Amino acid sequence: MTRDLRLAPVLAAAWVASWALTGTSSAWAGPVVAVGAAVLLAIGAALAADDARRRGRPVVTRPAVTRPVVTHGVLVTACLVAVASSVAVQSDARGPLSGLAADGAVVTLHGEVVSSARPAARGDGERWVLAVDEVMTRDVLVPAVGHVMVTAPGPAPRVGATVRPRGRLAPPAFGAGVVAAAQVPSAVPETAAPGPVGRLTDRLRSELLVVTGGLSPQARGLVPGAAVGDTSRVPAPIDEAMRVTGLTHVTAVSGSHFAIVLAVAGAGCVALRIPRGARVLLLALVAVGFVLLVRPEPSVLRAAWTCAVALLALALGRPSAGFSALATAATVLLVVDPWQARSFGFALSCAATAGIVLLTGPLARRMAPWCGRGPAFAVAVPVAAQAACGPVLILLDPVVPTTAVVANLLVAPAVVPATVLGLAATLTAPWAPGLAGGLAWLAGLATGWIASVATAAAAVPGAGVPWPAGPAGAALLALATAAALLAVLRRPPGRGWPAGRDPASWVARARRRARPGRRTVTVGLLGCAAGTVVLVVLLVLVRPVGTGAPADWQVVACDVGQGDTLVVRSGQRAAVVVDVGPPGQDAARCLDRLGVDRVDLLVLSHFHADHVGGLPAVLAGRAVTAALVSPVDDPPEGAERTRATLELAGVPVEVAGRGRHGTAGDVTWTVLGADVTATSANDGSVALALRTAGGVDVVALGDLEVPGQQRLVADLASTGYPADPVEVVKMAHHGSAAQSAELARLLDPAVALVSVGRNDYGHPTDTATQMYRRVGARVVRTDRCGATSLVVRDGAPALVCER
Repeated sequence: MTRDLRLAPVLAAAWVASWALTGTSSAWAGPVVAVGAAVLLAIGAALAADDARRRGRPVVTRPAVTRPVVTHGVLVTACLVAVASSVAVQSDARGPLSGLAADGAVVTLHGEVVSSARPAARGDGERWVLAVDEVMTRDVLVPAVGHVMVTAPGPAPRVGATVRPRGRLAPPAFGAGVVAAAQVPSAVPETAAPGPVGRLTDRLRSELLVVTGGLSPQARGLVPGAAVGDTSRVPAPIDEAMRVTGLTHVTAVSGSHFAIVLAVAGAGCVALRIPRGARVLLLALVAVGFVLLVRPEPSVLRAAWTCAVALLALALGRPSAGFSALATAATVLLVVDPWQARSFGFALSCAATAGIVLLTGPLARRMAPWCGRGPAFAVAVPVAAQAACGPVLILLDPVVPTTAVVANLLVAPAVVPATVLGLAATLTAPWAPGLAGGLAWLAGLATGWIASVATAAAAVPGAGVPWPAGPAGAALLALATAAALLAVLRRPPGRGWPAGRDPASWVARARRRARPGRRTVTVGLLGCAAGTVVLVVLLVLVRPVGTGAPADWQVVACDVGQGDTLVVRSGQRAAVVVDVGPPGQDAARCLDRLGVDRVDLLVLSHFHADHVGGLPAVLAGRAVTAALVSPVDDPPEGAERTRATLELAGVPVEVAGRGRHGTAGDVTWTVLGADVTATSANDGSVALALRTAGGVDVVALGDLEVPGQQRLVADLASTGYPADPVEVVKMAHHGSAAQSAELARLLDPAVALVSVGRNDYGHPTDTATQMYRRVGARVVRTDRCGATSLVVRDGAPALVCER
């Protein structure tokens, strides 16, 4: 495939226009689009002129200069007009949904389910995308079109089914690629079953789960993931390890899966000597069938359209230009659905494909003299993909994976057999379950290697380097990556390892061969790369020291965003940990910065994802002596996933009960409340009292609501606890309005910790904070203070804020 970049400005114009015009504020959209169009027009003209020069055409004549400008002007303008028209037309249809979401309205939606269900972020149900065609609010039926992310208790409806959920709308999360989000309090029944095609694909996927049910835990999850993108049963530790090591593409269907499927189908066509026209038609049918089987997610649609462009080129007998196919496909998708410009999945898919198409060849040519052509290409592919995706990934998780390239290189031989054998098992499962089971077992051998590599690579010290978060961090990584790539690619290919030369003579020869005109640029670029390396080292070495956690900390409320993680020191490099925050690395990083590599007791107050989501990361590379969990298995999916994760890690699990007590290192603990009869996960929270070696009394209230707190008051009255005011209370439910004034007076804390992050719930409420201030407590919020440490100095407790 050639590297023809002439369509890059067209794709960029479509993306800029889509991003600007689909934002919540349109005041700046016009200037942004105008400036972007002018810049991209100039870049496009320069690229076209450069292409003419490379083809041996003179570029000094007026037609040679004018034609590229006119051509790109027409293309960019047409693209902008198409995107603007699409946004205008679709905004009229989506308008009611957007307005209702902004108002937080309770509505009844009607539409078709268009995505498979995935666990919700909080663990209290499943989320799936609904293609809405009408919405009812206040008994008024309003035509509306748009995709809504629905979160509801399971079981989720099947893809292709028609449903009518009722719930509260809210604006979507950044990067979700939908018009609105809907929270539905109860399971959503199907009002109409999927069509024949939907029923067939649903049967294929469900039968695959049946035939893989008896395999090892990793194969039960990874074989369906590699075959059809179903990650519902991937064990949490493996899922976290694959995320840390950049291997999630194995179970996220994208261009590589299409390439494997079409390569196998194409090889069959060649073996059967099928004519080109029939071959193109057959491959197109295979691609369509694969899309229906794996569901039309953003990355799948991008890959499918790219394949369509490549197949069209094949049908016309023309060579396929990789980047041109990608640019054409992505531009068409952005015109059809401009909101894709705000989807992280779509951005990562395009970035990975562009990186592989544009960078693999040049990088491989630079490496080939040193390691051979085959190994050079094997290394260049993951390097190119990681370089392109890195800045986007920083927006999702501010960590640079250091083992991703090696991990991808090691698993590459296993990806093809895992995918092909898994698909073969899928297609045969309904009619030949025995054969399908054998194929799935063979695929499990390949996924076993993938799981082993991911787990080992994730456990390597420094597998993830902390990086500045947000757009600034993404821009910094993009600049560092660009500098490193330029430093490598501007150098001419070498001649291999010098034989029989001392280092000084090798350097002298390299200096003689270097072009004088490039020396300054190369030195500058290498200086940028060296500076970046120094910056990374500083981030690794200095950032942990500057977290604000003093060496003599006794209790720390970690800053994990909208979630809970409370750490109580129980010994040298050991602690009792109460909850592990939302999914991600925040809780694990907090423990790393505190130097905790042994958890004497892990308490999981309840099974919502903002309290147990970070469990895989906390368990990775850290010894956990025992775990104490809520007696209420709600939500069931969260409880099952948490127990499976602990079992896989070999952690003994006990169920909390009121009155249970014990010691964990230097800490004594007592369960104040754990109501097995609670009707909700929140009121089933474990309420725990802890006393440190320094005599600090801490009470953690989980997410108890008012009924649960009132029951706790009654229980405490019967036991006489506390005899004296406690030093610290971890306020219930992130400081929601549901607080018991009687409990606040009874505990009479000196400090009330509120573990909270950016949220749409209004946490913490003035009601809650004022309630604890009235009993004399100092209220400290982690969203303002950062990680909050309590120390004992001169016999008195004191607080130290991270920021």
